[in-house]
Amino acid sequence: MPVCATRDGVEIFYKDWGRGRPVVFVHGWPLNGDAWQDQLKAVADAGYRGIAHDRRGHGRSTPVYDGYDFDTFADDLDDLLTHLGLRDVTLVAHSMGGGELARYIGRHGTGRVRSAVLLSAITPLMLQGPDNPEGVPQSVFDDIRAGILKERSQFWKDTAEGFFSADRPGNRVTQGNKDAFWHMGMAQTIEGAVACVDAFGTTPFHEDLKKFDIPTLVVHGDDDRIVPLDATGRKAARIVSGAELKVYEGGSHGLAMVDGDKQRFNQDLLDFLSR
Repeated sequence: MPVCATRDGVEIFYKDWGRGRPVVFVHGWPLNGDAWQDQLKAVADAGYRGIAHDRRGHGRSTPVYDGYDFDTFADDLDDLLTHLGLRDVTLVAHSMGGGELARYIGRHGTGRVRSAVLLSAITPLMLQGPDNPEGVPQSVFDDIRAGILKERSQFWKDTAEGFFSADRPGNRVTQGNKDAFWHMGMAQTIEGAVACVDAFGTTPFHEDLKKFDIPTLVVHGDDDRIVPLDATGRKAARIVSGAELKVYEGGSHGLAMVDGDKQRFNQDLLDFLSR
């Protein structure tokens, strides 16, 4: 099983498909690298090298009890890129993974990075406040933590509905999409699940985004009920110099997994990679 040992001994599992210029995918919460299977195949088929890892405490990586903060996640990502000897990398990150990508650039720079894609990402800040009235109230994060601690199996089933905007008329969300979400959620440690809520809910990334000096594509659905577009995607695109923003009408938070939207995203990604 391919793993990278981090500087503190955590084993990070990763998939590595294809040959060519590397494209590294960073998953959201509470998912793992399996969420990127469609995109891994798309880039590998197009002549690129697709890589997707499981964050510590998620999927097949070491189920540690600590280290669920963005400095640690960013350093784990740096360990992976160093382990594989990757350069000229395109980093593609979803949701919480967007914070990992941003903090990686904030801490380690863009020496290894060619370009970046922020998909439904939490950057620059999720938490509602005087300077971020479009954000998510603290009470929502408190409820998420309480739901996980009360009975996480049912919580993941319930959360999948909003993650995919499954109640919208004409949506293409399948039971399989929701089952996959549940399966990945259950493969995350309960401590990781709770600690990540605090991390992604309250960590600001404004200064990290200001350090982006590479081509950047921001993709967000306008029906994202988990990470509000106006609080995150639109603001991130304004902070990153020269960033391109694509808004998918009716797109949910999990748009890269749903038939229709995922094909559109795959094509937008391949177009971006070809530039």
